[in-house]
Amino acid sequence: MEGGDDGVERLEDSKDLQQQSKALDKLTDRVEDRQLDSTRVQEAMASISASKEADIQAARLREKELAAVKINAADIDIIASELELDKKVAERTLREHKGDAVAAIRSLLY
Repeated sequence: MEGGDDGVERLEDSKDLQQQSKALDKLTDRVEDRQLDSTRVQEAMASISASKEADIQAARLREKELAAVKINAADIDIIASELELDKKVAERTLREHKGDAVAAIRSLLY
């Protein structure tokens, strides 16, 4: 009957090995998932960075365009005083409307 006990022990050892094997598989699966997740994170960060850089470039280009618009200093003074605005706001609005004082005032009123 001692031989029968060896069979039971071998069966238990086999079950333990299977459980350990499954546990190891789960552990390595998680490592692979984490690596995939970190790759996705890196790709997302690169995409965000590129998008942010594109936004910055677009803002710089817009500022250059606005700076190139010819405006009348008297229009700035009139808009600022009549609408009780800061001169910088009046100038920016006037530039955004390509120097058209009427359009700038309308946009500020509506």
